[in-house]
Amino acid sequence: MTNTLSKEQVLLTIPMLPDMELAAANLASFIAESMSFNDVQIEEIQYAMIESCINAFEHSRSSDQNVIIEYIMRSDELEFKITDQGVGFSPENRPVRQNGQQDLYPEMRKRGWGLEIIHALMDRVDIRSGENGTTISMVKKKTNGGS
Repeated sequence: MTNTLSKEQVLLTIPMLPDMELAAANLASFIAESMSFNDVQIEEIQYAMIESCINAFEHSRSSDQNVIIEYIMRSDELEFKITDQGVGFSPENRPVRQNGQQDLYPEMRKRGWGLEIIHALMDRVDIRSGENGTTISMVKKKTNGGS
């Protein structure tokens, strides 16, 4: 059983500038590698981190133009909390893609899948959002061997 009270953490604040999500993903990758996550898991962590930061950059309308990322290391899992001080949103009311919707909206082919990707790549995702900002908490559990 994981002792959730015993943890190590790193706190990073990044400005909402082009490519800063890569700095957050690189740090996530470094931490995951130091915790002996496998290569596939590290790639999944990087991709989820990039998507969550881009979502904050594009949608938060945060007046301070910063994203705060907390990296929490536990013996068998890595948790990330990505927080912005933006306008918030209602996760249950976000548009859900239907089959074929891409064909109706070609401009959305490469964007608009962030939360679905994050949910697919991470083991647990929790979104808390309100008028003072949004925090996405993502957890990746360590598995034995390649996945």
